[in-house]
Amino acid sequence: MIGPRPLTPDVELRIATLDDAPALADEQVLSREHLRPWEPVRTEKWFTTAGQVERMNYQLERYKNGQVVPWVLASGSRIVGAITLSDLVPGPFRSASLGYWISVDSVGRGLATRAVEAVAEIADTQLKLHRIEASTLTANVASQRVLERTGFQQIGMAPTYLHIDGQWQDCNLYQRILNDREPGA
Repeated sequence: MIGPRPLTPDVELRIATLDDAPALADEQVLSREHLRPWEPVRTEKWFTTAGQVERMNYQLERYKNGQVVPWVLASGSRIVGAITLSDLVPGPFRSASLGYWISVDSVGRGLATRAVEAVAEIADTQLKLHRIEASTLTANVASQRVLERTGFQQIGMAPTYLHIDGQWQDCNLYQRILNDREPGA
């Protein structure tokens, strides 16, 4: 069981629930233009409670199956960000992909750095992963700084890697090796 963790006196990292859908929709609306350059093109439904309920149902089903771990950064009843480990692979690979976002009015508080560090520790100690990978658009310097501050190393650049903001874009690829344990240990 992955329990909640305080990131700051007023923000905790916890597993997302279906009850978070209205607050997630509110933050997506608030941060729409801030996040637009870094995300896929979203339908109007994405910015509604119904769209977030659909998204959370999908994520929580995958969470039950051990494929995803979806967290939110909660400040009371407000969601100020989210971080997800996806594509968890057991066996000899023991790896997952990391993604995160912070609400427009919470940027600059160190929340992304604290959340990435907490998730890396959980991935190591509780999920027994060997590594985490992440990618950023080559222009997303702020996200690159978060990854580098939290022990990720750039391992390459992938041309036309992700379809973001309506076009195929180049990405820097990162990884963080968590440990050298034998798989399953």
